[in-house]
Amino acid sequence: MPHSVLCCPIPGKNSTAFCCVLRIETHFCRAMYLTTGIWFYWSIVLLSLVGILTAYTSLLLVLGFLLVWEGNKLYLHWCHKILILLVTALSITLLWVLCKLWRDKWLILGLSLKIFAPYWHLACITLMIILSWPVSYYLVQLEGEARSRRSMMPYYEREKTERCHILTRLKALQIVVGLPFVIVLLFLYVMPLGIHSPCIQDKEKLGPKPNFFGHRGAPMSGPENTMMSFEKAIEHGAYGLESDVHISYDSVPFLLHDNDFKRTTDIEEVISSADLKRSEFYEWDFISTLNAGEWFLKPKDKPFYRMEPLSEADNEKARNQKIPKLRDLLDLAQKEKKYVIFDLTTPPPKHPHRNTFVRLVVSVILDSKIEPHLIFWLPNFDRDYVRHMAPGFQQVGRLYPLDQLSKENIRIINVDYKELFYNGLRDYKAANITINLYVVNKPWLFSLAWCSRIHSVTTDNIKLLSEIDHPHFFMTPRYYMFIWLLIDGISAVLIFAIFYFHW
Repeated sequence: MPHSVLCCPIPGKNSTAFCCVLRIETHFCRAMYLTTGIWFYWSIVLLSLVGILTAYTSLLLVLGFLLVWEGNKLYLHWCHKILILLVTALSITLLWVLCKLWRDKWLILGLSLKIFAPYWHLACITLMIILSWPVSYYLVQLEGEARSRRSMMPYYEREKTERCHILTRLKALQIVVGLPFVIVLLFLYVMPLGIHSPCIQDKEKLGPKPNFFGHRGAPMSGPENTMMSFEKAIEHGAYGLESDVHISYDSVPFLLHDNDFKRTTDIEEVISSADLKRSEFYEWDFISTLNAGEWFLKPKDKPFYRMEPLSEADNEKARNQKIPKLRDLLDLAQKEKKYVIFDLTTPPPKHPHRNTFVRLVVSVILDSKIEPHLIFWLPNFDRDYVRHMAPGFQQVGRLYPLDQLSKENIRIINVDYKELFYNGLRDYKAANITINLYVVNKPWLFSLAWCSRIHSVTTDNIKLLSEIDHPHFFMTPRYYMFIWLLIDGISAVLIFAIFYFHW
């Protein structure tokens, strides 16, 4: 299962971390790191340089506009002309790149409006009240200037034409400043009519709290895809356990997310970098000797920011974690009566189980004696064979069209929350499809899923989300209407009073 969109990889030890650096930095720095062996946050330098150049260029443009407005001839040095052109081109290019690389970020921003739009409305109304003071002051000053010049016109007939031109400019300025302010204010007053937030609903319509699948266990409490991580997930109340399965060269299914061992094991201390290969080309006897927990305890390799420190006992336990077999996870799930869902990675070419890996995994699951209904079968390989051999498995699909789900008799889907919310959540719910979203880590996003009556979520942050007993930002329609009308009424009175005071 892919990382949360809030995560971005940081080279060094190929660890992952919640970070707010630009994804463009990741690709650029990765190339520099692989070339020079030096890791450096180039975005800090680039953003600082671009920020300084943009601020300076903007100042030039503002000064130039003011000079032209006053009727003065504009004299720009050729260096400044070139600088303006370059910075403008650079800004457009960077915006285009960010729009491409930050596509997920924009989708998240759109989703956040489903939760935060009512609060943005109130914040914008407050901002308009603050802005009304300078706007009204400026409009009144312009009106005073216009009246003064109008009163002087009969005494200066020879300058009448010029003064009429000045009066026209003053009126135009009043319209340019005042009309947008009024239009924006009126738009904000009626904005709630277009806000349809799932978290604005009657309390009796609120669905049950979504269940949790521990994403690779509880990766904020223990090294991902280790038995410690899965045990921590169960400790925090997981409904099910999510993992990723690979097949060793000698036919042992084991748990690992990446295609190699570099990020989450000590393999680079055991084998030289030149001899590293894909994880499926190692035999289990070697895989079982790798340490899968020490990386988790290194400050620079911690996979998430703001992780709670582990106890001394947990530190020691994490330090001794190994890569588990799929059978180990199945035995734990059977013992604790937890559901299991996993991604199954196709072995690379020339692997002995390249064409039979599904049958091998099904055989391992059946031999484990786990109750069949505890298996959420997600892989889309050889589904007919899986149905024939293990009819008790619960078949899980992706975001397939409804007619395809119906044709394949699939009633559960496992989907990226961004794709679902933008592609027919209402239709899938109307068809009574059970929905699991991944990867949901933030309380506001979990609240959105709860208010949208989502059945379960896959999360890295199971400890925090399990402590939430009510959706954040929840309010009833009647309460929101009261707040809406109250704020609109108070703001209208205050803005009128400010204009009246200046007038």
